[in-house]
Formats: sequence, C-alpha cells, structure tokens
Amino acid sequence: MKVNIYYGGRGLLDDPTLYVIGKMEEVLKELRVSVERYNIYEHKNSISTLPQTLKDADGIILATTVEWLGIGGYMQQFLDSCWLYGDKEKIKTTYMQPIVMSTTYGEREGELTLSNAWEILGGLPCSGMCGYVDDLVSFEMNHDYSLIIEKKAENLYRTISQKQKSLPTSNQAVTRTILRTQQMDLTPQESEQLSQYVADDSYVKKQKEDIEELASMFKDKLSVQQNDTQTEYITELESHFVPQGDFTANYLFIIEEKKKPLVVEVAGEELNCYYGQQENVDVYAKLTGEVMNNILAGRMTFQRAFMTGEMTAKGNFKTLRTLDQIFIFE
Repeated sequence: MKVNIYYGGRGLLDDPTLYVIGKMEEVLKELRVSVERYNIYEHKNSISTLPQTLKDADGIILATTVEWLGIGGYMQQFLDSCWLYGDKEKIKTTYMQPIVMSTTYGEREGELTLSNAWEILGGLPCSGMCGYVDDLVSFEMNHDYSLIIEKKAENLYRTISQKQKSLPTSNQAVTRTILRTQQMDLTPQESEQLSQYVADDSYVKKQKEDIEELASMFKDKLSVQQNDTQTEYITELESHFVPQGDFTANYLFIIEEKKKPLVVEVAGEELNCYYGQQENVDVYAKLTGEVMNNILAGRMTFQRAFMTGEMTAKGNFKTLRTLDQIFIFE
C-alpha cells in the first residue's frame, strides 16, 4: 500500500499541520505503508505536473493550514491542476483524507472544501480531521490529541485496505451531468501553447524582442561587472604605492571572494599587480574582501590585520611588515 501526502502550507516551523502529518507518517510506516510527502511550496513552479504523482498511490492525504481564510493558494492550485490535468479514472479509485489545522478560524470549512473538491473530481473521500491550535507546544504535549491523530491514521489504513464504500452524494451527480473538463487531452505545456497569447503572432514577436533586449542588457552588465572584478583593489594599490629604494618582494593575497589570487610584485620603483598565479612568492596572505576593503580605506593596517588574526600569512615576516611602508592608506 502506498499513501501520498500533499502539504499545502508554507512550511513554517510553528505550523501545527506539519506535526500532525509527521505523526501520521510514523503510524502509517509502522503499518508497513509506503509514505511519500510532497511539500507543494517546493514545487510551486511545477504544480501542474504534481497530479501525475497520484498514479501509483492507493490513497492520499491533503493537508493544509488555515492562516486567515480558506485552504491557501498552494493547495487550491494543486486541486485546479488535478481538475485540468489529473487522470480522472485513477482519481475515481483513490481515497483521500483531508487534514486541516487552523491558527485562526475556519478549519471546518477548510475540511469541507477539500472533501467537496475531491468528490467533484470523482474521488473517494475518507473521514478527515480538523482542529484549532492556539499553542503548538501544549498541543504536541497533549497525549489525548496524539491518540486521536494515530486513530485517524489507522482509519485511513483500514478504509483503503478494506476498500470501504460510501453513499452517493450530490457532488458526484453534478459532476456527471454538468461539470466537464476540456475534451482534448492536453499536457500543461500543450495547453499553454494553445492559449490566446501564444496564438497571437504580434504578441509572440513582441515577447521575443523583449527577451532579446533583456538578454543583451544583462550581458552588458555582466561584462562590466567582470571588468570591475578584474581590476578591483589593483587601482587602489597602485595609487597608494610608495617605493622603498631597492626593496624587492613578491606578495600573493588569497581573497576569499575571488577565484584567483592577487599577485603584487614590487621591484624598486616598479609595481606590478594582477590576478593569477606566482610560484616565487615571499609572503602568502589570506583574508576576506571585507578586511581588504578596511585596509584600503585606512581603517586598518596589514600588520594589525595579521596580529588580530583577521589575516593569516606565511613566509618572510620582515617582508610582511614592509607592506605598511610601501602602501600607505590614510
């Protein structure tokens, strides 16, 4: 037996519905039921394909939280997708148990909405559960509430395993005589392709032009950002360079936010800075971009950054101390 759980809340830590379905999962797994949970908010960009997961389920649980009014947008979108793209023949043999917890008002209406929706889809609704939770901690600690949740999970297992029948309802009669979905069996992608907007050639042409314009704009911005990244820190170092006679040294700065190390080569009055690799280095230094910015702004010296541990270094420490003499930031 397999049961799918579709959770239509927002995934908040204090959501009582998460506790309830977690408890039900434990009971069902003890009964050797294969349980798979789908958090609809994690599939918000592909809700239209979620009804395909119903095909291998014997029963499902639709669980949601009433936070202010109704069953919430995610659950409503899922039910819409079941109506538009779901396999109605499979839904007819699938049991559904509604679970609605409320932190405000309307849990009974929410449970009724889910039951009605599943009946209109042609499915088989089971006895559900709803409740109002003011304090999640006290709710979780209440042993009687835990027993009620466990009993509901056992009832779902019993209903599915025994294939219990229910009396016909007016919802089912209305579905057979009045409500009809589209006649063509379309996938979500095909349905969108046949929409009035896609059928409009001028609309499609305008959309393509807008996309090309946006792509060009972002490409130019990315190019500018890359150029800025390649010269970042170098201009500041060059403008604050103070030659020290015949002093010669090579420094390599590993900056966490940069993909390549910053190499600083000093040879008397000549200074060469670039991003790349250098084997013959007198001092290796490692620091963050924030620390480097503080040094370049004059809020900190290289020596102070090293002494406070904000910059680590290895190599010739006399050469390291000279950094504050050849680069003066005020």
